[in-house]
Amino acid sequence: MLIDTHCHLDATEFAANLPDLLNAAHAAGIGRIVAPSVSRASFGNVQHLCERHPHCYPAYGIHPMFTDEATPDDLDILHSYLQNGHPVAAGEIGLDFYIDGYNQQRQEYYFIEQLKLAREFALPVLLHTRRATDTVLKYLRQIRVCGGIAHAFSGSRSQADEFIKLGFKLGFGGAFTYPRATRLQKLAATLPLSCIVLETDAPDMRPEFIPHGQPNKPEFLKPIAQQLAILRGLTPEAVAQSTTDNALAVLPGLIQPPA
Repeated sequence: MLIDTHCHLDATEFAANLPDLLNAAHAAGIGRIVAPSVSRASFGNVQHLCERHPHCYPAYGIHPMFTDEATPDDLDILHSYLQNGHPVAAGEIGLDFYIDGYNQQRQEYYFIEQLKLAREFALPVLLHTRRATDTVLKYLRQIRVCGGIAHAFSGSRSQADEFIKLGFKLGFGGAFTYPRATRLQKLAATLPLSCIVLETDAPDMRPEFIPHGQPNKPEFLKPIAQQLAILRGLTPEAVAQSTTDNALAVLPGLIQPPA
């Protein structure tokens, strides 16, 4: 079994054929899928989707790219979903200093408040850290949560070590499959296997082997895992077992049947 620890199943790209998409993922050996939300508008969609489809598990959070449209009331609604919506994590939350015109102060406000909520409910967090890894780490040291996943990790080895010290796993997906992604491939090959989890970030973070213009899908986690096995000189079965164990360790809500 493989676990896709980050897949936006509520994306519009999947709306017309979600049952077929999930059947294909199951046939490829994807046993569980974590579906993070990105804004108040997506909380209900993610919850209902996971209630309808077995082996899909929700996470609720306000993505940094949606903080410009967020309001403090959204945090109250998030509080309710984290309390009553059977989440396996708070997420996707974090910081993004890559997008044009980003408001750092506003992003940091919502990140801090969501870390506090995660701590209140003893939930791990799914982190977005693009061009903001050191700042994310700074706040994680100040507001301790019970670990989580640094989604789409692309930082340095020293930054990886800091996340590991704080109880985090590192998410790897399609980005390391490109021939020019030598730095990511080195990290994927040399980091302790015990700290790696797999993800697609579907429909985004398209692997190299998907033709341009086609969306990523959770079923592609299997060939991603196979490429990680090649990088590490392991069998696909060994990578599947280890990354599954890692995901269950950092997201213990996955051990329970979906609500």
